[in-house]
Amino acid sequence: MRFNRLDLNLLIALDALLTERSITRAAQRLNLTPSAVSSALARLRTYFDDELLVQVGRKMEPTPRAEGLHDAVRDVLVRIDTTIASQPQFDPAATDRTFRIFLSDYTQTVLAPHLLALAAQQRCTARFDFLPQVSNPQRSLERGEADLLIIPRGFLSPDHPQDLLYEEQFVCVVCAHSRLAQGTLTLDRYQAAGHVVMQPPGGMGDSFETWFMKRHGFARRVAVTTYGFATMPPLVRGTEHVATVHARLAQLAAPAWGLKVYPTPLAMPPMEQCAQWHKYRTQDPGLVWLRGLLRQAVQRMDAQADG
Repeated sequence: MRFNRLDLNLLIALDALLTERSITRAAQRLNLTPSAVSSALARLRTYFDDELLVQVGRKMEPTPRAEGLHDAVRDVLVRIDTTIASQPQFDPAATDRTFRIFLSDYTQTVLAPHLLALAAQQRCTARFDFLPQVSNPQRSLERGEADLLIIPRGFLSPDHPQDLLYEEQFVCVVCAHSRLAQGTLTLDRYQAAGHVVMQPPGGMGDSFETWFMKRHGFARRVAVTTYGFATMPPLVRGTEHVATVHARLAQLAAPAWGLKVYPTPLAMPPMEQCAQWHKYRTQDPGLVWLRGLLRQAVQRMDAQADG
């Protein structure tokens, strides 16, 4: 198919080339030979009258024109995928679909097991790819690299629909045999203690509780940084450190690691944990099913916690 003299099949090749920035990897992604992809790149260069990708050392770097084209090409392909290529019905017990979900290790620990258990009850044959959150998750959503984001409300894109899944409180955990576990965890004791803090990798910004502390001018003496939420509770064991963590995570970790749980000595608002998907995929039957399953998973998670 051609549009304005452009073979639309070349858009798929262009997307792969701009994503992979390598003829070899793009060929693997498209299940083509490198020579076929090189030929497609030559035709694209002729059509756009631009090099699109140039060799810089061992890497291929996009030209400014190519950078400007990438999101537009992705948008077109996502539209095609969601309006033409998507199936009109979804049967969880007879699907070969892969759901790509960007979420934190905290969400994997407290919520994902309930999601998978409910999927198993339906004999679901879909594959679930749980992927690490990146510095710009909205960009992954825009490009169709993620089917679903599960993130706090403050990190959501204003351009796409969302569901509030649940609210999460924060608490403090300390080693049950530490001096901090004796008496009340006052604000002075909290501020004087060494803190275990989650620092997202790759300069991704701050976690919710760190953002809150900075916003209110509260300085913590950081003793340990880690790149995941789930590792924070065990890192206070055997120390005089304190970690400010999600309440559901603390509930799971405290018995396993011999920890004592305290309310935070400064009032923190609850974190609103949400799911977000691409606006073009609102009626996607598979994602409709997945979003419903997530809501059930939240109910199952909290029912078991209360029990």
